[in-house]
Amino acid sequence: MAKKKEVNVAVVGASFMGKTHSNAWRKVDMFFDAPVKPVMKVLCDKEQSLLDANAEKWGWQESSTDWKALLERDDIDIIDICTPNFLHPEIAIAAAKAGKHIVCEKPLANSLKEATAMQKAVDKAGVKHMCGFSYRFAPAIQSIKNMIDKKQLGEIFHFRAAYQQDWIVDPDFPMVWRLKKKHTGSGALGDIGAHITDLCQFLVGDVSEVTSAMETFIKKRVVTDSDTGAWAAKSSKKSKVYDTVDVDDAAIFLGRIKDANTLATFEATRFAPGRRNYNCIEIYGSKGSVIWNQEDMNYFQYFNRSDPDLLQGFRRVSACDTGHPYADAWWPPGHTIGYEHLFAHEMYEFICGLKKKKANYPTFADAVQCQRVLEAVEKAAKSRKWEKVK
Repeated sequence: MAKKKEVNVAVVGASFMGKTHSNAWRKVDMFFDAPVKPVMKVLCDKEQSLLDANAEKWGWQESSTDWKALLERDDIDIIDICTPNFLHPEIAIAAAKAGKHIVCEKPLANSLKEATAMQKAVDKAGVKHMCGFSYRFAPAIQSIKNMIDKKQLGEIFHFRAAYQQDWIVDPDFPMVWRLKKKHTGSGALGDIGAHITDLCQFLVGDVSEVTSAMETFIKKRVVTDSDTGAWAAKSSKKSKVYDTVDVDDAAIFLGRIKDANTLATFEATRFAPGRRNYNCIEIYGSKGSVIWNQEDMNYFQYFNRSDPDLLQGFRRVSACDTGHPYADAWWPPGHTIGYEHLFAHEMYEFICGLKKKKANYPTFADAVQCQRVLEAVEKAAKSRKWEKVK
């Protein structure tokens, strides 16, 4: 058997998403027959303690605290950016100029201006680029996309999405970077609203105009010694120092789909007690409907209007058994997969696309279009009017 060509990967960011991406890079060559073999070369983070704890454990050959040094190395082919949002543009633009292929977590940047600059940089450099909208790669989403493309749902009337979490409901939850506009751009809107906006774009089309409302329920948060964490941060009643939250806790918006007679509704909130990661979409068409919830990600509900009267009703469909594009890589039917596998699908598609003109993954152009929607949502919340998506 001929030895595969190797591509060397460096992940920048050694926290939650860095761990998720590291796990994905480890799985790709084990489970998929990709045309190239990813090599986990370097894990990079400014915090040496994170590297000491995680680099070897996660499977990396080396560690580094200097991402700029990685760009000067000829043995690094892919830069995978898993940092807080405000660091994305500088790293991505520099990586593009250095001729590195780029994977970048969502949202692409804190603003449309920055995101557009990133897209221009990768286009000019001619490097491959992917934004981490991982939910596109769920088997159920792939199945629903196939159904829509085959017109099995008919004309789409409604796209409805709700992404609900509850991890900052506690008023004593401390100020972390995801609650600071200079670090994160926006709150729930950019963090989880970006995901459902991208699912809308992927499944039914681009949003052309929006009207919206945004709210910050808890205006001040306790300041702690370290604000780099998010999920792992602990509530604190000891500190008497408070800082103002300048991003949204929740965003709700209504949109119209470009060149279609389709209404779309979106809710992104981190103030829904009991909703840990409730990412749910509903699509209603002239021939039928589908409902999917990420907390039960391997199944979706399907209603077919052409069913006999006695069989009318939503049926629960297993999307994980056969038929989706990644079925052969994993386990036999009935042996489900989980959240982390979506990232393996993502990295697999990216390395498969290194030698292809057409990308089978979300590019920076897709991410910029998402950013256009997010910007219009913020504008509409201020104007209390319908706003066009640029």
